[in-house]
Amino acid sequence: MEKILLIIQREYLTRVRKRAFIVMTLLVPGLIAAMFAIVIYMAKQQEQIVHTIYVLDESSAFKGKFHDSKSKKYVTIDYPLTAAKDTMQQHENDMLLYIPSATDKKDSVTVYAKKKSTLSLADDIQTELNNIATGNSMVQAHIDTVQLHKIKSNIHVQAQELTDAGAKSANVGASYALGFAGAILIYMSLFIYGAQVMRGVIEEKTSRIVEVIVSSVKPFQLMLGKIIGVGLVGLTQFLLWIILSTIVTQLIGGGGGGHNAQPSPVTQFTSNLGENIVYELSCFIFYWITGYMLYSALFAAVGSAVDSETETQQFMFPITLPLLFAYLLSVSYFFQAPDSPLAVWLSIIPLTAPVVMMVRIPFGVPGWQLGLSMALMIAGFLFATYVAARIYRVGILMYGKKASYKELAKWFFYKE
Repeated sequence: MEKILLIIQREYLTRVRKRAFIVMTLLVPGLIAAMFAIVIYMAKQQEQIVHTIYVLDESSAFKGKFHDSKSKKYVTIDYPLTAAKDTMQQHENDMLLYIPSATDKKDSVTVYAKKKSTLSLADDIQTELNNIATGNSMVQAHIDTVQLHKIKSNIHVQAQELTDAGAKSANVGASYALGFAGAILIYMSLFIYGAQVMRGVIEEKTSRIVEVIVSSVKPFQLMLGKIIGVGLVGLTQFLLWIILSTIVTQLIGGGGGGHNAQPSPVTQFTSNLGENIVYELSCFIFYWITGYMLYSALFAAVGSAVDSETETQQFMFPITLPLLFAYLLSVSYFFQAPDSPLAVWLSIIPLTAPVVMMVRIPFGVPGWQLGLSMALMIAGFLFATYVAARIYRVGILMYGKKASYKELAKWFFYKE
């Protein structure tokens, strides 16, 4: 145990003292701050742009019925279409809305502009045209549009979740965001930190340092110490990212203080999660650790079987395929059907559970499914570590020979 702790200490301190670790730990929150600043700046810039829409209405059915907004100003004109088009050539943000005398034909109304209009702006104009046309039709049918607008309903559906303690807000939006973020973070981190374990094994093997190390420590102890050490580096970096990102977004989202300051996105998000945040964060940490241990053991076995990183592709693809499959399904399908049979089974199978379970947890997972999944995750990474250790103890001392799946099977069954 003492030797494993020494290896963990070496792996941890060696990596956290590197300039790259310090730079990346500080850079990510800085990038988040820059992202928020750019989004806020661009939103304010967009608010300042006012599109002047010149309306040439040959039908006279829409004259004076358009309503200006913060981003749109309507100006009625009555000169010929050709002259109006020529005017548009001199104005980048302006548009010409041409309404012919007969608007009953499809695609009869046209918008002319020097630059392509945004999809939202075109949709706004189309919606307003249809609203005016509908109002005109109601008037012609002797329907009182004023009374109709008065009795028009504006119902907002509030999602409530029934629990033993009573009904509470379902927070569907926060659940989507949390599931999506958890799936992405685990998917990316398993690749990033698992690959670090693999590269570390390859470097020690090719530099022949491992020959000196294994003379005083067992290969299994070396592999386990390396996996735990790199894992602690990743966990440290994650915690620092969370703390620094929270501070940064609080400062940016706070708007400089005052009674009119808007709450930051982090404040709004955590308040929406409410009492479940501790439970969901605990599940994230558990699946991150167990998922990392499982995949890092497999990556360590791959690193011990090859002499360079270019030779890892034939072994990496079968290992990472379940994780990639789970991620693609999670972001495309499981958000809509978190309790589907496929989602349930993939959240229980150890190779896919870390990603899929992160999608399901915010929507509520039955206790027996979560318990079974966690038990299988523990059993899965212990079994993966055992298999990887059997391959690692032989492969770490093999040089100049390209390994195959047949060779790996032989290494597994070699006696001590």
